[in-house]
Amino acid sequence: MQRLGFNRTGYSGESIDIHGVLRRIESAALAFGWRWERFTLPQLSHHGTADTLVLHRHVERARAHAYISAGIHGDEPAGPLAMERMIIENRWPADIALTICPCLNRTGFPLNTRENSTGNDLNRDYKHPRTPEVQNHIAWLETQPSFDAAFCLHEDWESHGFYLYELNPDQRPSLARAIVDAVRPVCPIDESAMIDGRETHAPGIIIPQIDPTLRPDWPEAFYLFQKKTRLSYTLEAPSDWPLPIRVNALVAGMRAALATL
Repeated sequence: MQRLGFNRTGYSGESIDIHGVLRRIESAALAFGWRWERFTLPQLSHHGTADTLVLHRHVERARAHAYISAGIHGDEPAGPLAMERMIIENRWPADIALTICPCLNRTGFPLNTRENSTGNDLNRDYKHPRTPEVQNHIAWLETQPSFDAAFCLHEDWESHGFYLYELNPDQRPSLARAIVDAVRPVCPIDESAMIDGRETHAPGIIIPQIDPTLRPDWPEAFYLFQKKTRLSYTLEAPSDWPLPIRVNALVAGMRAALATL
């Protein structure tokens, strides 16, 4: 496995046809009996109306209900592609109920930008939401039950390998090491003592500050932690490796997380 060396001042890698990805995700999910819904957003710039697909996998007497999201940054294609592969392969634990938002930023992907089409970083808008995407997402989340765990799939163009953030203040059994161990055979782990300005708890594992008063701009994961779950993981694939490796990392990490949950 070798770095591409593309990303020097930002993400300069592959883009994807997000509309095609979402069509394939929806088709496969419906074939396997998932329930779907959409929350519709107002007219957004010249890209037209964008609606957000949500998929539900109901399980009788489920031992846990997990939430998974991807695609909140339009220059992080591995997340939606990981969701596509997992839904098409349909290898889910039999006793886990799932709610999945496979792409939260549909207008960012055609531009291959972190932000949406109006230049806003959606993943910094969950404390005092201003964007219609996040306002609609929060309104929808308020109608949902609490989740036993939440997972947000991301990439980091600056990282030296895969890493994750864990929010687990109640000291529930951690999934972090199981995720990192599962990813290690398919993708390098970032072994740095500091990642993204934060000290690591163990190789590839960050346990960040969770005091809400110290965070002026909440990411999606922080909103979920405050309102919907007490166990949250953000998985970060390294954008400077080939896209198939990044997808493999997120798929392997999610499979380990759900099997361990």
